[in-house]
Amino acid sequence: MPTLTFVLPDGTRRTVEGKAGLSVMEVAMAEDLPGIVAECGGNAMCATCHVYADAADRLPPVSDVEDEMLDSTAAARTPASRLSCQVEIADDWDEMTFGVPERQL
Repeated sequence: MPTLTFVLPDGTRRTVEGKAGLSVMEVAMAEDLPGIVAECGGNAMCATCHVYADAADRLPPVSDVEDEMLDSTAAARTPASRLSCQVEIADDWDEMTFGVPERQL
């Protein structure tokens, strides 16, 4: 089963098991991970599930909708920025790490 590690703003690391086909946001919400707000429930309409992917080059490209929403994140956008609701977990992930921004709102 793929593993996901979330690095919280204070440096705390939380490693959880993911399931292929779910979004990173769905797993974060199921684990009650602090810092992922997900106000719109995964519809790419709020940017409150913003994360920094350590291996962004391993992920599918950012869609036009996601790209537009990433322009409105509360924390600084970087080349590693993704909306966790738009990143689907794949079976071949041995481990992926996602940084959680200091703020989402």
